[in-house]
Amino acid sequence: MKPPPSQFGADITNNAARMICTKLAGRAVIRVVGRCNDAKENNNLDLSECQLMQVPDAVYHLLRHTELKACNLSSNVITKIPPKFAVNFSLITELNLSSNQMSKLPDELADLIELESLDLSHNAFINLPGVVYKMPKLKCLLANSNRIIEVDVDRLTASKSIESVDLRDNPLPRNTEIALNNVPRIRITLSPRELEEWEDLTIQN
Repeated sequence: MKPPPSQFGADITNNAARMICTKLAGRAVIRVVGRCNDAKENNNLDLSECQLMQVPDAVYHLLRHTELKACNLSSNVITKIPPKFAVNFSLITELNLSSNQMSKLPDELADLIELESLDLSHNAFINLPGVVYKMPKLKCLLANSNRIIEVDVDRLTASKSIESVDLRDNPLPRNTEIALNNVPRIRITLSPRELEEWEDLTIQN
């Protein structure tokens, strides 16, 4: 017995939707594999704008014999980086994690012993991750456009490698901003502070 026309039409629509989703997923896989193959040639893994929620396990397998120097994971929907990332890509010098949905970094990223540049901008961090103070060669840290309200200024000051930190567009408390402005040697970029109401007093003549 044939199903009613309305149900038959719905089945066709659902099947078409599944086919489209499968095709899109297939394209994403092909894109990731293609970029991994590129990385084997230039030692630079670019997985930006791949709609990733995490770094696929297949990436670690495909690049197990590749000595990466840079990794770009920007503009995805990644919420966390697994500890094994540092084990597999321990020699990278640049890591771009910008424009994702991360709020934490694993302590294991301290094992990125050659990392010099780290981009955490446009994420959901509420504090500057403690692991950044442990990275032995980190020079440039971009953490602008997050939700950061806490920075361990003492640990930042004690860092022997960090040269510049971008903390613009974060809701930093006033006392933290003052402390950061007094950090020696490190170039720290902050957003211009808006005056509080009580500070914005003018005497009218």
